Amino acid sequence: MIGNPAVRRYRLLPLLLVASFLAGCGGGSSSNTAQAGSNASATPRELDGVVKIDGDRGLYVRCTGDGSPTVVMEGGDGDTSASYAFAESRVAQLTRTCVYDRANLGSSDPAKGPRQLSDLVGDLEGLLKSAEIPGPYVLVGTSGGGYITAGFAASNPAEIAGMVFVDTAAPFEDPPEEIVAATAPDSAENLEQRDYLQVEKDAWAARRQIGTIPVTVITVKFSAAAINESPFPAERQAMARNVEQQSGWLVLSPDAKQVVVRTGHAVEEEKPDLVIRAVREVVEAAR
Repeated sequence: MIGNPAVRRYRLLPLLLVASFLAGCGGGSSSNTAQAGSNASATPRELDGVVKIDGDRGLYVRCTGDGSPTVVMEGGDGDTSASYAFAESRVAQLTRTCVYDRANLGSSDPAKGPRQLSDLVGDLEGLLKSAEIPGPYVLVGTSGGGYITAGFAASNPAEIAGMVFVDTAAPFEDPPEEIVAATAPDSAENLEQRDYLQVEKDAWAARRQIGTIPVTVITVKFSAAAINESPFPAERQAMARNVEQQSGWLVLSPDAKQVVVRTGHAVEEEKPDLVIRAVREVVEAAR
């Protein structure tokens, strides 16, 4: 989803749309204060720094709390680990909780594009291994972060204890030229150099049953007013079908459920307690 920033998922838009988009997507892309180059400690409560995952390339990661399963939170498009400030400490009261900055964001090192789903999943796999973050994992994916968690789960099903999606839409069918251009890996607006549209398609195509695990799919039912704000017909159609389309994630588990909310796309901003409660419920169910 792109177009109207208040309702679509990409944080990449032509200048005419950027202001309103940033107001609606939430999280922000503020840099983390971790010092690049410092290796994370193996001590559970001291994991806060840049971990080398690929030669000299490193990713910033922070883990707090103790317990199992480990919650790993994946931010939305262009969002750093700071995007989970609303939930991190509260979830960490229950179990080990980790956030990180993807390549090209925050305190993490750069990586050349175009970045595909395999690159994004590979980085997460490398980080969890290098930082010695043990599974099993409850994966939380907000917006575009949900494609990465879905891809990771498809590749590592035995390590997944549960999942939470926060308005991760089905792939954008027939996107307008403006969206194709704004989300292209070589676009100046695309900080992650991610091939956004292809990543969506690949993650969706990889859907399959991960196991009998708790999965919660938080989905926005957009108001007629919000739908009409979009300048793109294809987007308006997708927004109107958002609940129906996102039910496609339910295939991941026979215990998957969909929670429908009436907010804008940034559910975590409008209903943070709902998101936190969903994560905590999945953790408890996974134990």
